[in-house]
Amino acid sequence: MHLQPIDWIIVLASLLICFVPALFFGKRAGKNTSEFFASGRSVPWWLAGLSMVATTFSSDTPNWVTEQVRKFGVAGNWQWWAFVLTGVSTVFFFARLWRRSGVMTDLEFYELRYSGKAASVVRGFRAVYLGLFFNCFIMGMVTLAACKIANILFGMPPWQTIVICGILNVVFASHSGLWGVLVIDMVQFFIKMTAVVAAAYFSLKQVGGLGVLIEKLGHLQVVMPEGGQPVMSAIDGSGQPILNILPNFTMSQLALMIFIMPIAIGWWANWYPGAEPGGGSYIAQRMLASKSEKDSLGAVLFFNLAHYVLRPWPWIITALCSIIVFPDLASIKAAFPNADPNLIGHDSAFPAMLKFLPVGFVGLMVGGLIAANSSTILTHLNWGSSYLVHDFYRRFIHTSASERHYVNAGRLCTVLLYVFAALLSTVMSSAQQAFQVLLSIGAGTGLLYIVRWFWSRVSAWCEVAAMAASLISAAGFPYLEKIGVLPHLGFAQTTILQVGFTTICWLIAAYVAPQTERSKLIEFYRKVHPAGPGWTDVRKEAGVTAADAELHGDHMGKATLGWVSGCAVIWSSLFAIGNFLYGRTQPAVILTVVFVISGGILLWVVNGLWDKNTGNAGPISAKGNPSK
Repeated sequence: MHLQPIDWIIVLASLLICFVPALFFGKRAGKNTSEFFASGRSVPWWLAGLSMVATTFSSDTPNWVTEQVRKFGVAGNWQWWAFVLTGVSTVFFFARLWRRSGVMTDLEFYELRYSGKAASVVRGFRAVYLGLFFNCFIMGMVTLAACKIANILFGMPPWQTIVICGILNVVFASHSGLWGVLVIDMVQFFIKMTAVVAAAYFSLKQVGGLGVLIEKLGHLQVVMPEGGQPVMSAIDGSGQPILNILPNFTMSQLALMIFIMPIAIGWWANWYPGAEPGGGSYIAQRMLASKSEKDSLGAVLFFNLAHYVLRPWPWIITALCSIIVFPDLASIKAAFPNADPNLIGHDSAFPAMLKFLPVGFVGLMVGGLIAANSSTILTHLNWGSSYLVHDFYRRFIHTSASERHYVNAGRLCTVLLYVFAALLSTVMSSAQQAFQVLLSIGAGTGLLYIVRWFWSRVSAWCEVAAMAASLISAAGFPYLEKIGVLPHLGFAQTTILQVGFTTICWLIAAYVAPQTERSKLIEFYRKVHPAGPGWTDVRKEAGVTAADAELHGDHMGKATLGWVSGCAVIWSSLFAIGNFLYGRTQPAVILTVVFVISGGILLWVVNGLWDKNTGNAGPISAKGNPSK
């Protein structure tokens, strides 16, 4: 792909629009760690929500979606659509609790919720484990995608992409802190959405239009040969139709992997950044930076609506077009003979389709891809450095330095994190491989991150047991398969075993390990006032009546209704759009009716869940009244 002068002008304009405003936040970010890592806790809901959406729209996301569609059909997207259950539960059960906690990072929560040395050990270990290893693994995925895109489009070797993206991202992340990240994200979201819609439009033109696309793919299915890779064939009833939104349940292995496992277990059992059960990582960072409980709830609700409804279909349409234009990997390699064959995979089909963009739109897409890369990398650099500085260095190494010292430490961590992530990207092969590794490492821990908000018996030792069990099982079960102790299992079956093993381990710890000090539980309850019967005894010891608890946040029934209606809103609107695109009017109309009804219920629930005057309930005193 060759950029014309107008393309270069558009790329430059995109970068200036995105990054120049962030320069003005450098002085503010340098004041203290609260400004650098939490934007002074004054972020409005719309800015926090846009930032969440932009962060999860990284350069590897359209590549990954394309790979799933080419391998498993549109139904392959259930691997991430199932996380609607996780995201909407965060809106109604956890967003306000996180904001009430008042912590700067979600790891600081451990010493607010638990007591003793175990709480400190968990906080320190996860600061390094998540902030360094896990965080850099994700940035490595994003960097790998950027390398594949640049190699396909421009023939650039990976090291050039790494250097260019590194200089851009590290400079702005270290200079402007979270404020700069939020502002950059806001602008980048609109650039990226415009770019992917353009990609879908010109991909359709290349194949002859939407009608031709639907007609051609309506006769194709994915079949899974025993022990082989998915391949395309004419529909005969034995495979997965490419266009179907639901899987073919007669293909038990495929249905288990792409639908049953994610919808039945994956959403609550696996920890994955951006879709954490109970909230966490950079989603928690935005909730904690919000200026009120209203803004925290509104930000996560907006994020889920935009993430699952606005974005998927442009990616999916482009992926479907790629099946016609590049039916196999050999056709991609033939079209791009100068590309590194080691970087070519099904996820390369998305950047391959960008060759059909006309002059002007090429520049817009390049600007959009740079924005997609930057929005995610910038967030992870700031988020990871907040863990390493606030939850490890400041907490355990150097406890009494000045605020400026910790801000400078955060800036240094930003540089080192990118270097480590860039090195890690050189040993990865595909986004799907990295996605499965991350799910495997966190398998079984998700339920704990939900239950700890509702059951006072959960202790820091449960967290230790869950982390240890998930790491042991992630490495141990594949090894047992290798030496023949366990039969060869697929990814889904192995994950189910991991979830069971990890869950049993932390449940045992809840009963046999030392418990959290009662005074700590009472203090936590008065500050955060979590809901549910698991806190009944603590609530009584705190001197809070059931009526006062309901007044200040215990709305489990209404929150559950909001969760159900929110999921219905997202899925019905997502699939209504798909059916309208397919020309299937009757199911599209039915789904639209479901969307309208569930949307009305959702609005009623949201309006009733917060105090319209303040949006904050406030901590509960011993007498059950909000502290002033």
